[in-house]
Amino acid sequence: MPVIYFRRRMALLLFLAIYAMNAAGQFKPREITWTSDGTGFYQVDNNSLLKISPLAPQPVETVATAKQLTPHNNDQPLEIADFELSANNNLLLLFTNTSRVWRYNTRGDYWLLNRATGQLRQVGKDRTAQSLMYAKLSPDGQKVAYVSNRNLFVEDIATGKATPLTTDGNRQLINGTFDWVYEEEFGCRDGFRWSADSKHIAYWQVDAGKTRDYLMLNTTDSIYSFVIPVEYPKVGEPPSAVRIGVVKATGGKTTWMNIPGDAQQRYLPRMEWALDNTTLLVQQLNRKQNESNIYSCNITNGNAHTIYTETDKAWIDIKSRWNDDDPKGWDWINNGNAFLWVSEKDGWRHIYSITKDGKKETLLTKGDYDIEKISAVDEKNNYIYFIASPESPVQRYLYRARLDGSGKAELVSPASLKGTHGYEISPGAQLALHTFTNRTTPAAYEFLRLPEHAPLKPEESIARSIKSNPSRNIEFFQVTTEDGITMDGWITKPENFDATKKYPVLLYVYGEPATTTVEDSYYTGQNRLFNGDMAQSGYFYVSFNNRGTPTLKGAAWRKSIYRNIGVINIRDQAMGMKQLLQERPYLDTSRVACWGWSGGGSSTLNLLFQYPDIFKTGIAVAAVGNQLTYDNIYQERYMGLPRENKEDFIKGSPVTHAKNLRGNLLYIHGTGDDNVHYQNAEMLLNELIRYNKQFRFMAYPNRTHGIHEGEGTTQHLKTLYTNFLLEHCPPGAR
Repeated sequence: MPVIYFRRRMALLLFLAIYAMNAAGQFKPREITWTSDGTGFYQVDNNSLLKISPLAPQPVETVATAKQLTPHNNDQPLEIADFELSANNNLLLLFTNTSRVWRYNTRGDYWLLNRATGQLRQVGKDRTAQSLMYAKLSPDGQKVAYVSNRNLFVEDIATGKATPLTTDGNRQLINGTFDWVYEEEFGCRDGFRWSADSKHIAYWQVDAGKTRDYLMLNTTDSIYSFVIPVEYPKVGEPPSAVRIGVVKATGGKTTWMNIPGDAQQRYLPRMEWALDNTTLLVQQLNRKQNESNIYSCNITNGNAHTIYTETDKAWIDIKSRWNDDDPKGWDWINNGNAFLWVSEKDGWRHIYSITKDGKKETLLTKGDYDIEKISAVDEKNNYIYFIASPESPVQRYLYRARLDGSGKAELVSPASLKGTHGYEISPGAQLALHTFTNRTTPAAYEFLRLPEHAPLKPEESIARSIKSNPSRNIEFFQVTTEDGITMDGWITKPENFDATKKYPVLLYVYGEPATTTVEDSYYTGQNRLFNGDMAQSGYFYVSFNNRGTPTLKGAAWRKSIYRNIGVINIRDQAMGMKQLLQERPYLDTSRVACWGWSGGGSSTLNLLFQYPDIFKTGIAVAAVGNQLTYDNIYQERYMGLPRENKEDFIKGSPVTHAKNLRGNLLYIHGTGDDNVHYQNAEMLLNELIRYNKQFRFMAYPNRTHGIHEGEGTTQHLKTLYTNFLLEHCPPGAR
């Protein structure tokens, strides 16, 4: 369901390969870490760290050599997974030897290099190996704070002395980081913040003591099976109690913020320091996630008062939903006297400026269009940069608007390059890494200057050296269903297509509010699970963006799915296919298949069960078979509370409709899935068995939601998928 982010992870490639790369896009860093002044960026090269300043006379500077990053009595340098430099650039904090926590490698070891003396030492060396999380330097560069085994520590850099700030952490009382569901659904991982004066640390504490464990069974890693408990609040269960406290960096008693409300009937997904070092701003969502309150909290006494409130008939998205690569930060402007906020309250996702006291707000992005995300703020020139696409919801462009709310939004991306633009913009919006792709153009990259959008190397700009494939086999279209719903879609056709013959068609579906499947990208229309080429094999391949998907078509489109997951999205997909079959007589109505993963697996099951006259074959991977088994944050956000409308959860669940199966079903699930639990598979199997419905089932032992662990797994999955499709939805013209 929600997608990952991991800041500052760098690809290992040479500066010359990046800086001199051409628009064919052979090289690109996965993420880019800009210098604090916005004039350059850092890059890892053969375990050395380089600073690249494209506009400087000497564009390459070595920050740390591999030799400097080699510990004493070790012949190998540390592998850099992430890093942080102190404000004066003298201290380099390295993250290495990483280990996975849930989906991401957020636990490992940290080392500190003093660039002036060359001293390299391990941070938290007395702690358990690979146990440190989210270590970060204090703003004054004198301390480093980190989480280890669910407790917070501060270590003095000069002496190496570590001071515990909390001591009560355990598996179900978590300090400074989060439980599974906050990480998965709110993007919350790093759970503490330094004050700007380095005197205090604010942190989240998650009390999962009343949250029931879901027990996963590991039967493969030892002769005797063993249980893996995961604190997982399922839909209908109250959230884990979360509170926010402030403690002195030298240790002592925590002052807890007195935020009103029942701690087990609310969420605190966002918290940051105001610039005065005495105040925290905290966002609180109610249990239904349709009321958001921003509290200003006094760190001395914990008093909290509301400065801004917003309500919605459906749900309110938070920052991780519209800036999933960086949910941290409060986006202060005007010297901390105002901040940026995103809201859909006028029917479109827009950016507002709100004064610190919450009394005045200014709409910055005026018009009937959605912004996708905020890209950068340039206060010097009075601009905010953002991604939007007012003309086509399947494309993306960079725009800018004035921070004072005057004037109209201006297009920054080249108007001649129609498609999907992406930008990694430096602080102050001086430089940017610009990416571009569309249905006929592989990903291309260039570095450029803003605000003029001028390539640093004009001779190697995207516009001059772009390489397109105009004959690529994909068509973007719109289809209007019998319900009057117009959806964007794409379709690929078989090679040597003959319109007088009939061909099979495979629908790729997701259908839920977490993501879309139709975007103007060169990689759209590819099937990663099919062994071979679908067009060469003789298949049409198609996808639609139904109502409820987070495409840029207004809040009413996105929120029409409220309390209707498994109903409205399924009807849109089915009616889209029905209309397509009518409009294109070369599509064989006897060979119509669908497939999807996670929420797409749920959609696949519902399409096969609810519309068996249309869909004859389905492949569902890691599907939610019963909505009452999924986590409370996601499912209640979009469906409400079961105690009020349980019938909607039942109506939209595949298990409810399993008795209607008439076609060919392949169901796939990993037994170690901590996201969509394996119980979904067995509940579904029981319903199919109950009604004597024949199907094919594959359980991947101890694999997680991505089903990628273990030697041979990916190829086995692809072979299974491909063979089933070939057998039950045969390819080629008839």
